Amino acid sequence: MRIHGLSARASLVIHRVEYLSGGIHLDPGATDRALRRYREFLRPSGSRPLYPREAFCGCPGCSFDDVRYARDVLEDILRRLPERTRAELDRLVRPLDAELLRRTLPDPFAHRRQWRTEYWWYRRLADRSEWG
Repeated sequence: MRIHGLSARASLVIHRVEYLSGGIHLDPGATDRALRRYREFLRPSGSRPLYPREAFCGCPGCSFDDVRYARDVLEDILRRLPERTRAELDRLVRPLDAELLRRTLPDPFAHRRQWRTEYWWYRRLADRSEWG
């Protein structure tokens, strides 16, 4: 199955890495689901702030309800890919990251949170429903 926006070669490499990873995030098809979820969250375009929301269930399928989990999956696969495929996927992810950064607000209390993360997408205001 070809991943929308990627070459057939890159899609094949990604599917192989997903299959062989054994990681919790990277079951076969995870990268495609993560990209679709990321794009869905940012649609429709506009200037209205967006607020990622926590997934109500921790199972792998429901975890994608939280766009930040989708971004985690993309980060995980990017780290595992060979350079050429990583660059191709990164060309899709980078504009989505810029849009997420533009359309979400910084969390002024992120530094006080009990848990801290190296990932910037967890330092944005969240927890409000995406749909109102």
